Amino acid sequence: QVQLVESGGGLVQAGGSLRLSCAASGRTFSSYAMGWFRQAPGKEREFVAGISWRGGSTYYGDSVAGRFTISRDNAKNTVYLQMNNLKPEDTAVYYCAADPRGLRVGVPSEYDYWGQGTQVTVSS
Repeated sequence: QVQLVESGGGLVQAGGSLRLSCAASGRTFSSYAMGWFRQAPGKEREFVAGISWRGGSTYYGDSVAGRFTISRDNAKNTVYLQMNNLKPEDTAVYYCAADPRGLRVGVPSEYDYWGQGTQVTVSS
């Protein structure tokens, strides 16, 4: 069982930056691949970024590649999402999730555990 709690969301102007954190409970955090997803009103949940269990491999959605960076600190049971050059279209609720298999990091149904989400709003 893994419990996930996101933090770091907020309101930022276009071009600004935010850093999201996702703190995980449980001693098996390092055995999960982790992902960030987002969902805007009226839209489907979208893959943002994923990271392998040791952090050696990272993956990004096309709309954020080059602007966002995912990382993890297994000693702190935390995964991060650094978001730079934010755009109004990045506005959404951001969720972190844990995947015990790590085979298809971009697929929401592969993730067994989800956080409650944190709101990110980018003003133009």
